[in-house]
Amino acid sequence: MKKRNNDILVLGVALFAMFFGAGNLIFPPSLGLFAGKNWVICGVGFFITAIGMPLLGIIAASKAGGTIYDVGNKVGPIFSKIFATIIILAIGPLLAIPRTGATTYELGIKPIFPGISPVVASIIFFGLTLYFVIKPSQIVDKIAKILTPLLLIMVFIIIIKGIISPIGAPTNPISVSPLSKGFTEGYQTMDALASLVFASVILNSVINKGYKEQKEQISLTIKAGIIAAIGLALVYGGLIYLGASTNSIFPVDKNKSDLLISITNTLLGDFGKIALGIVVSLACLTTSIGLTATVGDFFNKLSNNKLSYSSIVISTVVFSAVFANVGVEKIVILAVPLLVAVYPLAVVLILMNIFDDYIPKTAYIGAVIGALVISLYDGISAAGIDITFVGNIISKLPFASEGFAWIIPTVIGALISTLLLKNTQTT
Repeated sequence: MKKRNNDILVLGVALFAMFFGAGNLIFPPSLGLFAGKNWVICGVGFFITAIGMPLLGIIAASKAGGTIYDVGNKVGPIFSKIFATIIILAIGPLLAIPRTGATTYELGIKPIFPGISPVVASIIFFGLTLYFVIKPSQIVDKIAKILTPLLLIMVFIIIIKGIISPIGAPTNPISVSPLSKGFTEGYQTMDALASLVFASVILNSVINKGYKEQKEQISLTIKAGIIAAIGLALVYGGLIYLGASTNSIFPVDKNKSDLLISITNTLLGDFGKIALGIVVSLACLTTSIGLTATVGDFFNKLSNNKLSYSSIVISTVVFSAVFANVGVEKIVILAVPLLVAVYPLAVVLILMNIFDDYIPKTAYIGAVIGALVISLYDGISAAGIDITFVGNIISKLPFASEGFAWIIPTVIGALISTLLLKNTQTT
């Protein structure tokens, strides 16, 4: 029992570290700044999507079979491979992994060592990433035992200092729905997408630790997810409060990175710059490690071992090291249309897999089509392409003003496909 509890703790701490990237540092203070007196309600909305959905994603993937393939396979094998590949590329070498390197340089290294070239910083950062991922069986333990304690210590130094000696007081409550605002801001962390693939990394580690029964593997993975969720809640709550305490000092549209730098420097003085650099660098590195390992595992299995794990992770870190020099802002701009298009599909599949025992298998196809119709339009709009006629129609759908126009089409699509395909469903 003692070994089991220790394994759960190590897995949970490692999962927390993989989820907690630089974006998770930047978005909560900005949300608190915007929310002012409504920071608690905003925080609840943020918790639902930034913590609740990733936790459900871990549970859904574990319950479905442990991989992102299993999550999408109920729609169809071809869809599953396409969906999985898009998500892996989005949270992997095309967007998220290079962003970790770029963010480390801009927030963690440049403020402290302005003379260091971004190319050199990128090489060092992704060299460390490669060191941790090259032997996949040791990934989780290395993250949990080496990097996460350092990360948590620095984060809580900043938060505790901000609570003991607040910069200001929350004022100016927002006029929009605080719950809805927090809910939609939670999407920006990308953790619901990441959860679908992080589950396989954790599950593989569970198996490597000697747990052979599937029921026990799922149980340990879910409990590790709960530990990670608790850790995220403590950190997010503290960071949102720090942002809210500056509501009477900074304008609500202050740049997210600048806000975090200003808060840290105000609280910790000259040490703040160093503390922020350490926190950002560790947060980005742990996320980069988790994502790179997942990319390696995914494409190794997709190619039926024709592409070796080591060659994939080496290619990934080399590509990411080059792409990281584009800069954070450009990478974020590139990410938005893809995330907007894919996120609703991920949410729909997570929820349906959670309640799979009560949902007809034929409902999956229609639900995904319904969500995809709306999410594709949102993605096209986010890319700057104007489709006014379609937009006018979608804007009249329920929940459209809150950003959830896809909900009703998803439900209608599920009902239609269930009725049309009921005679084809196997029993």
